Amino acid sequence: GQPFLQYVVARPLYSEDAFTDEHEKIHRHHKTLRHHVKQYFTLTKNGVCVNCSCDLKRAKNAALSLLPFIGWMRIYQLKEWLLSDIVSGVSTGLVAVLQGLAYSLLASLPPWYGLFTAFFPVIIYFFLGTSRHISVGAFPVLSLMVGAVVTRLVPDEGPPVNITGFEGLTSDEQRVMVAASVTFLMGIMQLAMGLLQVGFIVMYLSDTLVSGFTTAAAIHILVSQLKFVLGLVVPGLSGPLSIIYTLEKIFVQIEKTNVCDLVTSILIMVVVFIVKEINDRYKAKLPVPIPIEVIMTVIACGVSYAFNFRVIYKVDVVGRIPVGYESPMAPNMQIFGQTAVEAFPMAIVGFAVAFSVAKVYSVKHDYIIDGNQELIAFGASNIIGAAFKSFAASTALSRSAVQESTGGKTQIAGLLSALIVMVVTLAIGFLLEPLPKSVLGAVVIVNLKGMLMQIREVPYLWRRDRPDCVVWVVTCLASILLGLDLGLAVGLGIELLTVVFRAQFPRCSVLANITGTDIYKDRKDYMSIYEPEGVKIFRIPSPIFFANIDFFRGKLVEVGFNPLRVLRKRNKALRTIRKLLKKGELSGPIEESEDESNMEELDQPTDFKDLPVQVNWNSELPANIQVPRVDVHSLILDFSAVSFLDISALKGLKAALKELIRVEVEVYIVACDEYILEKLHSCKFFDDEVKSSMFFLTLHDAMLHILEKHPVNSENTKILNGNFEDFERNIRKCHSYHVFIF
Repeated sequence: GQPFLQYVVARPLYSEDAFTDEHEKIHRHHKTLRHHVKQYFTLTKNGVCVNCSCDLKRAKNAALSLLPFIGWMRIYQLKEWLLSDIVSGVSTGLVAVLQGLAYSLLASLPPWYGLFTAFFPVIIYFFLGTSRHISVGAFPVLSLMVGAVVTRLVPDEGPPVNITGFEGLTSDEQRVMVAASVTFLMGIMQLAMGLLQVGFIVMYLSDTLVSGFTTAAAIHILVSQLKFVLGLVVPGLSGPLSIIYTLEKIFVQIEKTNVCDLVTSILIMVVVFIVKEINDRYKAKLPVPIPIEVIMTVIACGVSYAFNFRVIYKVDVVGRIPVGYESPMAPNMQIFGQTAVEAFPMAIVGFAVAFSVAKVYSVKHDYIIDGNQELIAFGASNIIGAAFKSFAASTALSRSAVQESTGGKTQIAGLLSALIVMVVTLAIGFLLEPLPKSVLGAVVIVNLKGMLMQIREVPYLWRRDRPDCVVWVVTCLASILLGLDLGLAVGLGIELLTVVFRAQFPRCSVLANITGTDIYKDRKDYMSIYEPEGVKIFRIPSPIFFANIDFFRGKLVEVGFNPLRVLRKRNKALRTIRKLLKKGELSGPIEESEDESNMEELDQPTDFKDLPVQVNWNSELPANIQVPRVDVHSLILDFSAVSFLDISALKGLKAALKELIRVEVEVYIVACDEYILEKLHSCKFFDDEVKSSMFFLTLHDAMLHILEKHPVNSENTKILNGNFEDFERNIRKCHSYHVFIF
């Protein structure tokens, strides 16, 4: 095999103070908040630009940032890309028409409003979005969340909520007003987050949380579509346990199932599922995926029209689709107040899903997307779309996959898909009027396969990372039972709790030297280790803050002993010895004083000034005085993984260090971050007891320093799987020349 590579480094032994004295640092100027604000805003005085930042280059960059389509339009390869974008645009447009109609049912709106959602947001995103491949429009999870708001304010059974502006409107018009208003508010929230540069907020939605949430959403969607598949009249419900009540209402009237709807749905689902599997298996050989949903929809439309399903079999069909677009509508301010709580999670979920899909395609096709600009793009898309009565827009995974897999290169494909939707809206929408709603329900259910199959992640998470598994399961169950908005909040809370739990109770370890090296590993994991007598190395693997400082102090006690208890015992022993010396009775059995009236004195450093001799606490004391034995003379704290300390942790750490120092244990802190050292100095951490000389550059530096002060004892030193003479020769070389040998 290949021989081991070796290197030898000879250098002085460094404490932090020695290293700082020998190597001059560059003093960097840290920018304040005021400096950052100045960078974003140009100061003006008497109408004259002071910073003179309004030059041509800055204006050009601002235009490219706000209108990203300019960037890729300048490099558009007409001959190579145009045909691919046309094919992709037509394919995506047909799917967008079908999904727009289907997802409108999820939003509890008349089907044709889904066509508006597949048109207006796409046009706006073309100009403002940074992704070249996602297909903007209705997303089933968002549509369901909109539907929950709609059915809460305008229920199927009973009067609507008392809102100014509902007077004189039909039930459908009231629902459209609610959907448009909540979408407008969602857009305002997304736009505001984009302008405030808080696109990072999606980082708090982990993949595990999103997976559990979307799986629960898929179950909600499945249940909501059962009424169309079975041909039943079931009122839309929202709120906690709504899924249970919906299932109850379905099963109560299961005998009223429309057999024609059920057979049609099963047939559609089976055919679409099989062809989709063929598309997946042979995607490398197929020039474009078979648009089976579109084909089956056309066939279902023709059959329904030919056999008059609506009249003969009482099948519920799409019905009249108005020609053209409706006039713009202002949002209702009263609805804003009623729906603000639901609008915020919708804004977050819509952006998080779209950004995660966009990120996948940007990595695959090697271009950059901007999270903040995406927020601005979706915010503007939803605001303008809502004005024209569309509902919440994001991206559907299946539709985006069609746009990318059929060869789409840029958002020209998205623009063409919007034109296809426009043609349907303006000219040929009437052809879809005989389409059974059960067909749309079947298409929606088949497209849930990807989200429902995420449940397979649970066994893997349970084996690999149980806290993540808890996040997945709790998020999924809470979203199913409490509703998507409350479920997302519960999931986020559980996720943050797991982060706190991991930081508050990390896996601390005691390290040992790997024999013959300067490498230190967990003593439980390796056979050939070296542990000098009286030296303990304690590794802290997380930030130290108010919530875990007591945990670390407890772990330190487990490593060796309780220093405060030992200190108190020693001071009580000294108090007893002084009394006996005064009486001249320092012989014979003496009971230890239990007087603890002044505990503060017992916590102070041991004072030998009026004693004729120094007390050796590890030897046998006179008069049968018992004090716990301390076998540790040096403790090394490995701070290499400590990224920050807060003020509470500073106080707790200093108290712990003083307790150890007062029982004559030398404490060394190694590999401490420069930022933490600066903070310690600025917070007046050091004093006569806790000194900066305890900080060393590396763990091995501290170990060599300890071995210099406390030479190795062959009888008591613990070496596993090694010869002491060989080790002593190795360590003497390191000790004499401070050489690291690998």
